[in-house]
Amino acid sequence: MIIVAATDFSTRSHRALRQAGLLARARRAELHLVHVVDEDLPADLADMEEREAQRVLTEQIGSMPELPDARCHATVIRGNPFDGILRASAAVGADLIVMGAHRKQFLRDIFTGTTIERVIRGGKYPVLMVNNEAQRHYERVLVPVDMSETSADAIRFGLTAGLLANGATLLHAFSPVAKRRLLSSGASSEVISGYVDSQRHGALEEMSSFLVANEFATERWSLRVDEGAPMQVIARAVAEKRPDMVVMGTHGRSGFLRALIGSVTEEVLRSVNVDVLVVPPTRADLRPPKVATAASSQA
Repeated sequence: MIIVAATDFSTRSHRALRQAGLLARARRAELHLVHVVDEDLPADLADMEEREAQRVLTEQIGSMPELPDARCHATVIRGNPFDGILRASAAVGADLIVMGAHRKQFLRDIFTGTTIERVIRGGKYPVLMVNNEAQRHYERVLVPVDMSETSADAIRFGLTAGLLANGATLLHAFSPVAKRRLLSSGASSEVISGYVDSQRHGALEEMSSFLVANEFATERWSLRVDEGAPMQVIARAVAEKRPDMVVMGTHGRSGFLRALIGSVTEEVLRSVNVDVLVVPPTRADLRPPKVATAASSQA
């Protein structure tokens, strides 16, 4: 396994490096620490920053307790942050990119997205956004799913990378489409409750079929099906279960409309305070999303 850990030498990046080091040691992975120097700097200043960055990376490899036992390489590259990270990842054939959570800059983020969001939009690499202090194992993992191929890809990567612990919670959001009509028609609470329960039972059956179809049924899962909009359901589950990590897929849609409106995945990245693993579709042509009620990454 090859892991790229991107750093801008901030406290946020420091946590990401430590987490990447723990992941690399546990998996005997190759770890590349990457720093990007702004290509718009004057040449002399860029040269100086490049030398200093190389020195700091080498120093961190020797001093950070999670790194000395890992197979580490220090890389300094010039460019825009997100482009430099993607180019460095392509050069080493990365399997996973680890980054610290970036500061939100309000209107600028609405139009351009943070560096981590732009790296994710590259659509090629699973990206782990580290919010919390480094931990050896992710014990409580929450996986929002919409029973699509992209959800299956996210689970498959999490299992292959050893990031999904036994008992991880698979979360699905459903919207009982006829509930509003029943309410407006004056149906009794018993009728409405029975209808919602039947919809929940159907969603559980669909989730079970999804697990069997993707050969995940042999794993131990905790299944949770909640009524509500995807982000609402995810936020509620995060508040109640306090997971160490959220694992999501992304459909990778792009364009101006998406940049303005965002997606469930982007909303999770911007709003939750736990580590988030975002996994792109396996195929380069990107699968279309399933039209369904889903607590997953309608990117």
